[in-house]
Amino acid sequence: MKIAAKGITIAMALVAVTVVGTQAQSPAALPAGDRAPDRVALGAKFVQLGGCDDCHTTKKMGPNGPELDMSRRLAGHPQEMVMPPAPELAPGPWVATVAGTLTAWSGPWGVTFTQNLTPDPETGLGKWTEEEFLAALQTGRHQGRGREILPPMPWQQYSTLPEEDLRAIWAFLRTLPPVKNKVPDPLPPAAPMAPMAPPAAPSK
Repeated sequence: MKIAAKGITIAMALVAVTVVGTQAQSPAALPAGDRAPDRVALGAKFVQLGGCDDCHTTKKMGPNGPELDMSRRLAGHPQEMVMPPAPELAPGPWVATVAGTLTAWSGPWGVTFTQNLTPDPETGLGKWTEEEFLAALQTGRHQGRGREILPPMPWQQYSTLPEEDLRAIWAFLRTLPPVKNKVPDPLPPAAPMAPMAPPAAPSK
């Protein structure tokens, strides 16, 4: 059942919230260290508390209304959902719009689509290394060296986590069934946006 892609306006506070052909496959083979139950369980807890499913898992219509489509868990914006141009907002306190699935966002940074976090090697994180994942959340750049990670993904908050916690998140993501879902590239803003600086180090 299709979910309407009608955008709704949201306040700027939401920028800081916790970032045909789609098919599930068997989980990818994992290194022994990634399969450590305690580490995977800790990573699953971080994903739950961080609200990662809210944006990275698309929605479907259930008996009580829209619900998470767990057959596509953390696979990002559905490749078959082609979004219309984002609505223009008049100057004022409303600065962003979001699709009803919470997988497409538009604001001063342009238009972003939530990424596929499953281990699919072609459309997800299957070819990433653990170190590239850590570098992405610590620097705000894809694989630590690519394009900027854009709002609403709060990488700045994740960059303050201990490295072991980030490794736990990675370990959990590697246990997900790979989902083949090619997320669109982000669209640039009408005017350049200032680079996002990492959070300041806490004072001693």
